[in-house]
Amino acid sequence: MNGFEFFTGTWNIHNKRLAKWLAGSDEWEEFPGRSVASSHFAGGAHFDEVEFPTKGFSGLTIRLFDVDEQRWTIHWASTRTGRFDPPMSGTWQGDRGEFYGDDQHQGTPVRARFIWTRISEAEARWEQAFSVDGEKTWETNWIMELTRAD
Repeated sequence: MNGFEFFTGTWNIHNKRLAKWLAGSDEWEEFPGRSVASSHFAGGAHFDEVEFPTKGFSGLTIRLFDVDEQRWTIHWASTRTGRFDPPMSGTWQGDRGEFYGDDQHQGTPVRARFIWTRISEAEARWEQAFSVDGEKTWETNWIMELTRAD
């Protein structure tokens, strides 16, 4: 099972997020975050809670490895909504994981993509992108640069 084994402990996060999504914006906002992550089920499940202190919200992620499908499913919730967003699903190839799902942004249906890159045991990168044209083009709207804090 290749996946999120590296993503345990405490991480400092440098966030870079588009100010307006799906609006042709090129204005980015940057802000800090901190995540505490843990592994369960012998590496087949991962949990993390992330805080964004300057933004006034936090979130949590549950990642589960489906043994039959040989795929990961990612479930995200935040204090802004109090509910899970639609799940993402995908796999790892080496140090790169790609996960896709259907969602909506302000009433517009979107195809969402998460890309995880394990840079080293001390660094990782996550990015989120949306497509509104059947995956022909993608707008990256949130990037997290993670560095191990512990």
